[in-house]
Amino acid sequence: MLTIAAVQASYVLMDREATIDRVDELTADAARQGAQLVVLPEAFVPGTPIWIDTRPIWDGDDRWFRMLVENAVVVPSPATDRLASIAGTHGVWLVVGVQEREATGSTIYNTVLYFSPDGRLVNRHRKLVPTGSERTVWGMGDGSTLRVVDTGRGRVGGLICWENYMPLARFHLYAQGVDVWVAPTLATGDAWVATMQHLARENRMFVVGVNPVLHVDSIRADFPDREELVPAALVEENGPWIEPGNTVVVGPSGAVLAGPVREEERTLVVEVDLTDVAAARRFMDPTGHYNRPDVFSLHVDTSPRPATTVTERSTDTAG
Repeated sequence: MLTIAAVQASYVLMDREATIDRVDELTADAARQGAQLVVLPEAFVPGTPIWIDTRPIWDGDDRWFRMLVENAVVVPSPATDRLASIAGTHGVWLVVGVQEREATGSTIYNTVLYFSPDGRLVNRHRKLVPTGSERTVWGMGDGSTLRVVDTGRGRVGGLICWENYMPLARFHLYAQGVDVWVAPTLATGDAWVATMQHLARENRMFVVGVNPVLHVDSIRADFPDREELVPAALVEENGPWIEPGNTVVVGPSGAVLAGPVREEERTLVVEVDLTDVAAARRFMDPTGHYNRPDVFSLHVDTSPRPATTVTERSTDTAG
């Protein structure tokens, strides 16, 4: 058995340390409810760059982007040490979405980090392809981070938001024997819940779709250019929930076990029996007896993307 907590919560926009404080509080609460695997939303630390949908690129978003760079998570860093300590203190597997950057440079990656109950960072996945306006702030990941984690209670892995629509990426992770699929996302509505159900049935696994939730009143009054970040006309048209949430947990048959939760902070705690995965694959195992490797093959480049290098060459001359 495995007890999973899918945490739908609000971050403190563009404030890394305050949001990690929230991670600590939320993880502690989930652990008190018996959770062994705690999953938090996409880009949770330090929050979604919500201006990408309200401000045209290059049109005065410099101040907000500067905040993003300053509050992004470097791996490793004191921020990841804090997150690892939270997992260790509460004795849980912790999966949390962050906006990551290298120690130098300003390219941001949409990343999910996995921490073990003994307080270690054990896996990092960078989103392969940012979607739509996300490409104005996020770079692309590579195949080196497409890995599944063996927790000792089951194998956990997954993809971020619309990466879940990439069938080859899914198959590569399926082939690693994933039992619990985590899908931190910003996607909303019933169609996304149907996607989570499809994935669960496709690989006969448990699926945890986790969203952030953000009410306009949660953005602090002194946030820089707040009235431009969340224009009053936009709030009037779409309502006060900038991110309404859509958290759901689905079983191997595609049945919804909990959720979807919308327009509120709430942690869904679900106890699952991982032997249900093996039983369900008796009928459908897409990388086992329902696979045709004699017909199909998949090549995945799991090497890291080469970093840009500068070679300096000096020539000594004798006078």
